[in-house]
Amino acid sequence: QVQLVESGGGLVQAGGSLRLSCAASGSIFSINVMAWYRQTPGKQRELVALLTRTGSTNYADSVRGRFAISRDNAKNTVYLQMNSLKPEDTAVYYCNLRQYGDVYWGQGTRVTVSS
Repeated sequence: QVQLVESGGGLVQAGGSLRLSCAASGSIFSINVMAWYRQTPGKQRELVALLTRTGSTNYADSVRGRFAISRDNAKNTVYLQMNSLKPEDTAVYYCNLRQYGDVYWGQGTRVTVSS
């Protein structure tokens, strides 16, 4: 089993920055993909950023150039640095880990960007 614990959400003004963290514990294997998703009421959960163990990344068009995903493999932790935040970035952000066909989710952390 894998447990994911997110932290770092909160309230920030437009233009500000936040850094989200997600610590993974349990049966973590060397080949995995970690990612951040977000969801707002009435909408499907959407991919924000993805990072493979070898460093390949993928970003949603809406955040490219403003957000940066990184990971510390030794700590099994993934980060999401969010800069130039906009009110439309307001959502619950979820950490996601995929390995060997299994998918795990964190409990979510809320990010609110005020205008």
